[in-house]
Amino acid sequence: MTEFLEYDGGRIAYDDNGAEGPLVVCVPGLGNTRAAYRFLAPDLGESGFRVVTCDLRGSGGSTAGEREYGQDALAGDLRALVRHLGAGPAFVVAHSNAAGAAVVAAAEEPGLFGGLVLVAPFVRAGAGAGLRAGRFVRSWTRQWAGLFPKDKPEDFADARRELSESLRQPGHLAALRAMIAAGAGPAEAALGALPVPVQVVMGGTDPHFGPDPLTEAEWIGERTGGEVVLIDEAGHYPMLDRPSQVMAAAVPFMARVAMRRAA
Repeated sequence: MTEFLEYDGGRIAYDDNGAEGPLVVCVPGLGNTRAAYRFLAPDLGESGFRVVTCDLRGSGGSTAGEREYGQDALAGDLRALVRHLGAGPAFVVAHSNAAGAAVVAAAEEPGLFGGLVLVAPFVRAGAGAGLRAGRFVRSWTRQWAGLFPKDKPEDFADARRELSESLRQPGHLAALRAMIAAGAGPAEAALGALPVPVQVVMGGTDPHFGPDPLTEAEWIGERTGGEVVLIDEAGHYPMLDRPSQVMAAAVPFMARVAMRRAA
């Protein structure tokens, strides 16, 4: 059942499996909803984690309106949610622009976070510069479809329909445009001050990062001291087109971090 955090003049929608294990908060990227983790979240739960999937402000079940939509604002939402859940320090699995927001959140309040899994992260100025929300929902969903250059998930048609329905909710397309316009500058500024363990997960065919996504992943890894995992056949959504490989990387990473913290 969906729950809500009333915060900053709006509400953040989230699902919580209620398990007893370490907390993992899964955050979707631009124009997407918490359903982006529909394959990964159950497997994380079976691996012993308390899994919370949330919607960004202005997407899915979360409200839009006259609000800020840059990475600083999204980082504030993430910190508020972790405090609300009362089970930190939390691991965060965050995608795309939300990965940048997770970097900002952890740099500003590291005690809330145990580690970050940054999936296809937008963490420097100019990242995602080719994105265009346009005036109509179909222009975004057309771009979204192109981010699976190798394989699409089996429920692709249903997922696209649900994504379109989300973007048609009042204020949601405007929120998407505002997130794109805000850019990833805050994350780039925060990278050098990031005191929590990081894993970078990058798809080898991700069209957002040109012909060599590994170069971007290694750039981020160098600045954060983080691990780098390249999933060769994945596009911009490894948790959807290669979820088992994301699991194979993220779960051991989080287990290692938890063991070091307990030692």
